[in-house]
Amino acid sequence: MENLNWGILGTGGIAHEMGSALKAVNGEIYAVCSTSIEKAERYAKEFCVTKVYGSVEEMLADEKVDIVYIATLHNSHYTFILQALKAKKHVFCEKSITVNSRQLEECVAIAKENERIICDGTTLLHMPLYKKLKQLVQSGVIGDIKMIQVNFGSCKECDRKNRFFSKELAGGALLDIGVYAVSFARYFMKSKPNVILTTANYFETGVDETSGILLKNLDGEMAVIALTMRAKQPKRGVIAGEKGYIEIENYPRAQKATIVYTDNGYTEVIEEGQTERALQYEVQDMQEYIRNKEGKENLQLVCEVMEILTAIQSQWGIVYP
Repeated sequence: MENLNWGILGTGGIAHEMGSALKAVNGEIYAVCSTSIEKAERYAKEFCVTKVYGSVEEMLADEKVDIVYIATLHNSHYTFILQALKAKKHVFCEKSITVNSRQLEECVAIAKENERIICDGTTLLHMPLYKKLKQLVQSGVIGDIKMIQVNFGSCKECDRKNRFFSKELAGGALLDIGVYAVSFARYFMKSKPNVILTTANYFETGVDETSGILLKNLDGEMAVIALTMRAKQPKRGVIAGEKGYIEIENYPRAQKATIVYTDNGYTEVIEEGQTERALQYEVQDMQEYIRNKEGKENLQLVCEVMEILTAIQSQWGIVYP
């Protein structure tokens, strides 16, 4: 099947990971664009990219670009997504896909109008392990879900100039690491939470530094989330049901989970996929969505996660410039 042409927007660390993934899956990258032509040329040399552009407008004008991959800062995603969609390009955007649900709703409407696919880079949504676990949970192996617990803590070096601490750049733990935790919880819940309770501590710049989040839905399922940006925590997720629980370590790109059954303590290990191929799975999913005109289920989940994140921001009183 003929490869789809990807145009890379941004040349930072995650764009380099995606470059390696695209080369592994498709064998080539069609185009790259950066804030300076020099950065784009360096990236193109490293990954043997066919076309190099010094502006977004130039790359979007290239009719051969099928998919735009956005690897820029959070606060710029909305603008670039709209530009790409209006240029009739499909869009794969790094998380957090936008900074609030209003922005995402507008993007979804434009995508529908132009018959284009949009998707985000929350890796766990594309990992084979999660697709397997979803089937197992739905089959009832651990019974009805009662509690989901998710932790994520990164210890960022205290630097007011770093994007993580900048309100202007939509920094803070929620949009950087919280999107993984909320996506994990929503992925395994039967329905969208109708109760959201939260509290946070804030860094001196006004971004969220540490938070506790509680979600509950009408099915009686509850999720408890703990996030920190200035203290290390294990990336651990637990889905607990009446018959047992599933534990996943390093859950954003996990390849292994452990099921412990309540009645007899029996332990079962489930392995699916490979952590080091995480971004390759993203590429494969995105291309399948386009070729088969699918991806609605993924987009619905992404939209619901953004609604939850926006409700949390509202309770905190955080508004990004």
